[in-house]
Amino acid sequence: MNARLNLFASPVAVKAWKHIIAASKALGDSTLPPATRELVMLRASQINGCAGCIDMHTKDATAAGESPLRLHLVAAWREATVFTDAERAALELTEEGTRIADAAGGVSDEVWANASKHYDEDQLAALVTQIAVINAFNRGNVIVQTPAGDYQPGQHG
Repeated sequence: MNARLNLFASPVAVKAWKHIIAASKALGDSTLPPATRELVMLRASQINGCAGCIDMHTKDATAAGESPLRLHLVAAWREATVFTDAERAALELTEEGTRIADAAGGVSDEVWANASKHYDEDQLAALVTQIAVINAFNRGNVIVQTPAGDYQPGQHG
């Protein structure tokens, strides 16, 4: 399978995507735990059906020491006992933030309050930004049908 379009062959797209990539890299400097960031990126990618991002984030998380059990259970996190309360709050915020069109009013006050119990303002800002950034990557990859399976951990820095 080949992608419909190579976004990185377009000078205009490269100019735009370099900023999204830089935003993603900047989030690595936040105090939001790296494991939480990977779980959030994986869950949003699952919801959006982004095979390329699912491939990337499962491999990067595994290379960083995340357990296969936790990665396998991200899709069913509500019933899984392997996530902390903070991770569960982040996953819930990710779901509502990714499925904005499915819920009138977007993210509920209850979900926001729950996330606020576990994360400070800087971490919440990083979490919201991470959710927005991964959704941008997911949408770009899904639209052009980026193939999955060949990603190597750390390949994109």
